[in-house]
Amino acid sequence: MRLLHFKEENSYRLGIQTDRGIIDIPRAVSMLKAPSVPTTLEALFSSGTSQLAEFIETVAVRHAGAPWMIDESSLSFGPCVLNPRKILCIGLNYRRHANETGSPIPDIPIVFSKFRNTLAGSGDRVPLPPTAAQYDYEAELVIVIGKKCKYVPEEKALEVVFGYCNGNDISARDLQLRTSQWLLGKTLDRFFPTGPYLVTADAVGDPHGLRMRCWLNGECRQDSNTGDMIFRVPRLVSYISQYMTLEPGDIISTGTPEGVIAGMQSKVWLKPQDEVTVEIEGLGRLTNILEADRLP
Repeated sequence: MRLLHFKEENSYRLGIQTDRGIIDIPRAVSMLKAPSVPTTLEALFSSGTSQLAEFIETVAVRHAGAPWMIDESSLSFGPCVLNPRKILCIGLNYRRHANETGSPIPDIPIVFSKFRNTLAGSGDRVPLPPTAAQYDYEAELVIVIGKKCKYVPEEKALEVVFGYCNGNDISARDLQLRTSQWLLGKTLDRFFPTGPYLVTADAVGDPHGLRMRCWLNGECRQDSNTGDMIFRVPRLVSYISQYMTLEPGDIISTGTPEGVIAGMQSKVWLKPQDEVTVEIEGLGRLTNILEADRLP
């Protein structure tokens, strides 16, 4: 199942991608009088996806040209998760990326955070403030937690994963490396686009054999595979849950592969009007254009 959020006036609505177009789930449920069908991501976390899947397969898609069917090209996407309580990120989690930056292979996961101000959707423009200069991309596989858990054993960790999406952990390297704490360089406004789709775990299957690529202005800069992860999805989920309760909608961004600007000998940092596209196998294409931040 490929879920998404799209903008309508001043709010976001939950949609699902089908072969016939995007279904506006709240509108379809309302017009077809199916109040028991979940219409928000939060409700799906609570109830599961089976009821929505049955509704889509048996009712909604059979109405060709219905008002709840939307042409995807007309949509403005929102972030995959609108209000995560936690946005957790993993540093140096790909072997070849650690090598390119001259860093040792970590013995335990390196965990840092982003905040909700960093969220953006595919197609959103990302502002580059004048307070930094060394802007970089990071294609990442993002985990979305679907069940509340703590102390989850590694062998059961995939059971609490709702799904996956593309992420771009945009980073200001000069701010990131100014101190031993990476936070400032990772938490600028809209510095974590996700999407366009949140794909449920059953549709993704094994998350450790997915090709992942990143293009800068049409030039492929990152071309790797999630199989190069040092700490795989079950280990990350289990490890973090030993220290804090994970809740539905929490996000874990699993690190980036080799090919970032920071790992190059000749570094030409991101600038306004650059276009960055992230694509992980089966998750669609996440594209954002950078722009100079507008000063007040």
